[in-house]
Amino acid sequence: MLTVASAVMRQGALRCGNGQRAMATVISGNRTSQLVRERLKRDVADMRSHFPGFRPGLVVLQVGDRDDSNLYISMKLKAAAEIGINANHIRLPNSATEEEVLRSIVAVNEDPAVHGLIVQLPLDSVNPIDTEKVTNMVAPEKDVDGLTSINAGKLSRGDLGDCFIPCTPNGCMELIAQTGMSVAGKNAVVIGRSKIVGAPMHDLLLWSHATVTTCHSKTKDLAGQVGRADILVVGAGKAEMVKGEWVKEGAVVIDCGINHIPDSSKASGKRVVGDVHYPSAKERAGYITPVPGGVGPMTVAMLMENTVQSAKRFLKTYRPGKWNITYTKLKPVHPKPSDTAISQACATKPITKLAREVGLFSEEVEAHGRNRAKVQLDVLSRMRAQPDGKYVVVTGITPSPLGEGKTTTTLGLVQALGAHLNANTIACVRQPTTGATFSVKGGAVGGGYSQIVPVEEASLLLTSDTQAVSTATCLVVDAISARMQSEAQQTNQSLFDLLVPLRDGQREFSPSQLRRMEKLGIDKMDPLTLTNEEIRKFVKLDIDPFKVSVDKLNFSLGNEIMAILALSTSTQDLRDRLAKMVVTSDCSGDPVTIEDLGVTAVLTVLLREALKPCLMQTVEGSPVFIHTSPSADIAHGNSSVLADKMALKLVGPAGFVVTEAGCGAELGLEKFFNIKCRYSGLQPDVVVMVATVRALKMHGAEQKNTNQLEFGCSHLRRQIENARTYGLPVVVAINTFDGDTEAELEMVCAQARLAGAFDVVRCTHWAEGGAGAVALGKAVQRAAEIPHPFKYLYPLEMPIEEKIRTVAQRMYGAKDIQLSPQALNKITLYTKQGLANLPVCIAKTHLSLSHEPERTGVPKDFTLPIVDVHANVGAGFLCSVVDTTMVPSHRPAWPCYHDNDLYSVMQ
Repeated sequence: MLTVASAVMRQGALRCGNGQRAMATVISGNRTSQLVRERLKRDVADMRSHFPGFRPGLVVLQVGDRDDSNLYISMKLKAAAEIGINANHIRLPNSATEEEVLRSIVAVNEDPAVHGLIVQLPLDSVNPIDTEKVTNMVAPEKDVDGLTSINAGKLSRGDLGDCFIPCTPNGCMELIAQTGMSVAGKNAVVIGRSKIVGAPMHDLLLWSHATVTTCHSKTKDLAGQVGRADILVVGAGKAEMVKGEWVKEGAVVIDCGINHIPDSSKASGKRVVGDVHYPSAKERAGYITPVPGGVGPMTVAMLMENTVQSAKRFLKTYRPGKWNITYTKLKPVHPKPSDTAISQACATKPITKLAREVGLFSEEVEAHGRNRAKVQLDVLSRMRAQPDGKYVVVTGITPSPLGEGKTTTTLGLVQALGAHLNANTIACVRQPTTGATFSVKGGAVGGGYSQIVPVEEASLLLTSDTQAVSTATCLVVDAISARMQSEAQQTNQSLFDLLVPLRDGQREFSPSQLRRMEKLGIDKMDPLTLTNEEIRKFVKLDIDPFKVSVDKLNFSLGNEIMAILALSTSTQDLRDRLAKMVVTSDCSGDPVTIEDLGVTAVLTVLLREALKPCLMQTVEGSPVFIHTSPSADIAHGNSSVLADKMALKLVGPAGFVVTEAGCGAELGLEKFFNIKCRYSGLQPDVVVMVATVRALKMHGAEQKNTNQLEFGCSHLRRQIENARTYGLPVVVAINTFDGDTEAELEMVCAQARLAGAFDVVRCTHWAEGGAGAVALGKAVQRAAEIPHPFKYLYPLEMPIEEKIRTVAQRMYGAKDIQLSPQALNKITLYTKQGLANLPVCIAKTHLSLSHEPERTGVPKDFTLPIVDVHANVGAGFLCSVVDTTMVPSHRPAWPCYHDNDLYSVMQ
């Protein structure tokens, strides 16, 4: 508590020797506020010593440019800077609408670096703005003005420790305290009932145990009421309305008024007075505040007090670099229910709540119902300075048709790292395709107690990104057909008039058409200057009808567009990649691109929304980005670059992003490193290799007279060696099942260690959720601390044929490759076209290291037959097609949609 002596200008309130009463003691707001600021400065320094890099944050939001508001704001900013508060001023123009003001408030509400928000009143806008609505939009925990209805309500019911008190009344209480008078039991009179001064002043005095009377313009016998007041607080806004003779002898008088009255002796022609007639009141009062220099300075000081108090409250739950996230505590049921039953029994939190927990702002999240949300790419711009987290990729051995649980392991690991090991962690997985969703494997979004929920929303349709790719594919096919028909039926000039229409008497090339002109070597900007031959070259694509197969186009275009979505790093990158897509060839054998067709812009618009990652959650409430679905056997088979980049920023430098590479390590992991990582610029830290006893037995099934598991472990060793080729530590996760014996599990562990695995961990996340993957999470954390000189498998400058051979020999174990004449011709053509420096993507079966699905284990002495090479120029890789003879599976496959009545379960 500050001392009275330190806060007063002159000591008095005593009877003089002649019986005359001395004048009142003047309570200096200037001196008291300075003492408050000095104390707050020490508090802020203490905070920063305990939390390096932390500073209380204050934002003043102003609408318009009123001179008086500018003066008040400059005082607040100056005080904040003196104390050590990081203060910012947001000024909106006087043309700002109510919606714009509300959006600005929401943005500040959600900024964790801001602990106090002041909306400077009045709102000086030419548009109608509801002041009450605006002030109540401020988050109560940042409402350092104490003006929201929530803070006012808490104050009125006496919850003083759980609210912010308006600054002027709070300053008045501080000044009263300087007198040394106990408020309890005293008669207090408050003149004025505004929500800024009068009403909260009444509540403060009441909860300090005074007997309080509130007076106003309708109060009868105001002088009599004032005469009974031991404590008088005046905030009526009327110059010198309270006369000195009304004041009780020895009373404490707090004058909150600021009024201007004429005064010819002043240069300005006016002077500032309060609501109390100061000269006469100081003759009777015991203590009195001057105007100016009384309550005014305390208002700013209490504003700083509230801001520092807000920062202190924030620090009670603040963990540097950690999310304030809540997880669902699982209670696994045995025997385990179906995946659908688990999903339906899971109490998910609203996706907007999860978004806030991981540091996303409202303006960055587009909710699609309660459980899904698209995330704006602006997040990357906002968080560009944030260091990335650790990057973990989950791969596996070559799977059986049932799969070996890579997605389930990915989600279980994320739950373990987040809910059980207290690390910021996000999963990034591919969106299921109908082939995966309706196959024998199930929903393709995890399983058991390590799955994305709700399962039906994650597995079916999601946010229609797949449908956008399908529509884009149809558009390109239709554009090809329409162009061929138009060229066959229209003259060159009429087709030119259609492509470059007359608008307002002028013809102009579009940006896309200008790029086509540049490609053709025509250096002209004015369409009217083209010769007949130049017009013919411009309008004639001369698409070879024998190269157009609708079925093949739908398949190849759809896969490349999905791959482009997955590899794009921005909307502009998406547009540039789409423009370069080769969709067919002309009669001369030259490529025809999307840009040549003139549909780049509309495709970009069509796919723009699909470029945004979709946020969902696991059964334990861990965040998951689920985005894009390129197939690993014909494309690069990984989730989107944008989802990974966004997740790495959100988790921060101490967090983890766990993503999944499709199919086995020789296929999906190789493409993850050599294609996805090249384009993203991201370098992973740890590889998690998923294996199961049942799949390893399958890989040893050909050995009839030996231990099948022991022989099958050779496949595990091979895949570990494949993963270690890139210089990263490999943690093997054995996805265990009830039928696995201790001896079998020990054998797998021993073989994995022999192959150089950093660690081998048994996992039960399918049955237990994150708790069943805690050991795996700890192993990943240890592995992530190891220095890792990441390296690619091949340099891009290597000739195309050698790149294919390198992948085949080092990843598959092939003796050599065999290129068909068509493949050789394509390689020669692409080299001539300047495409030789693209990475290669080998399209082969995912069921074997070789090109023959029935060959399990570690096939040897085989030659990989390459029958064709496609240039996926937009996606940015050359796709080498392997001649794979598919044989009927000897295993029965019963699709999961039979007798799967999700509708009845959801009722």
